[in-house]
Amino acid sequence: MDDALQHLVEKDAIIDTITRLFIATDERDWEAARACFTPRVLFDMSSMTGEAAAELDSQEIVDGWDRGLRHLAAVHHQAGNFKVTVDGGQADAFCYGIASHYLPNATGRNTRFFVGSYDFYLEKDSHLEKDGAAWRIRQFRFNLKYMDGNLQLEGEVDDSSPS
Repeated sequence: MDDALQHLVEKDAIIDTITRLFIATDERDWEAARACFTPRVLFDMSSMTGEAAAELDSQEIVDGWDRGLRHLAAVHHQAGNFKVTVDGGQADAFCYGIASHYLPNATGRNTRFFVGSYDFYLEKDSHLEKDGAAWRIRQFRFNLKYMDGNLQLEGEVDDSSPS
């Protein structure tokens, strides 16, 4: 295959991996989400949590997401403005992202929005990695720009469920 065409195929496959991660998270398909990661991931949510980046087992990441999102009625991620650089079996990627959390509750303030960007590289020479035909995320950083909506949403009670 022509080098330029192969480069486009790889970029598309990388964007597909990132998209599959967000869709799997929204669908709470934790096995599919975990499959988008390498076994160990340099994971950084410090812009939102204040906790330092750490190398975590991919199962730890999805278990944390499962616990944090389980009580919500719906979660929706939207990604775009992808920038991808491919260098053989490694790549860097960046995208904008918006996530919304939805939980019907007595306050009527049912949503919270997170707006920011994602870096799928944190350190030089460690990026997304190609594993056979699949690309896997080795490094993940969320850069929070702002949150809006009900900032106490996790503390609300879902009043839509029968008692």
